[in-house]
Amino acid sequence: MAENGTNGDCGVVGSGGGGGGGGGREDCITSHVDGGSAESHRYYLSRRTVWEMLRDRGYVVPDLELARSLAEFRSVFGDKPDLLRLRITVSHSSNPYNRMMVIFCGTEEIRTASVRNLYAQIMSTEHLKGLILIRESKINHFARKGLEKYPYKVEVFQLPRMLETDPIARYYGLEKGQVVKVTYSGEFIDSLETYRAVL
Repeated sequence: MAENGTNGDCGVVGSGGGGGGGGGREDCITSHVDGGSAESHRYYLSRRTVWEMLRDRGYVVPDLELARSLAEFRSVFGDKPDLLRLRITVSHSSNPYNRMMVIFCGTEEIRTASVRNLYAQIMSTEHLKGLILIRESKINHFARKGLEKYPYKVEVFQLPRMLETDPIARYYGLEKGQVVKVTYSGEFIDSLETYRAVL
């Protein structure tokens, strides 16, 4: 797997438009070879972001989770992480009975049956006040309606992605499975880093 970094001056990544200028300038993109899988890297980045979000919302987050390196993540979860093991359940610092669960849904489309099965798995969780679903695929209209029937708030996030047909992906010859590090800079921000999974 390769990780690539794109300077904001080279174009807006993942916008479906914009050129791939820059003439191969060294400050536009860099890469290095990583022996691990793109899948584990993607889950590492997304899970770390979730931990940071939970901390910012006032939930109790272990310091080791925020400090965990990619190598440590892979030593614990492997190159093909089991989605059940990636689940997170935390309590709010002001009220231990206020609990949030985070579930990683994988690459299969989320359908009504998926929503029912998911609810059956977690219905016994006491004091659950919220659920966050991290998805990589589509979720159909009926599944969304099913989530609205849950007895607590359900938030749905999608892992950031870039299509293989995106002009920037084509310009740099990026392939499915690669994780792209994008660095934006401009008049109003010094630097903003995001990640995209190439699909």
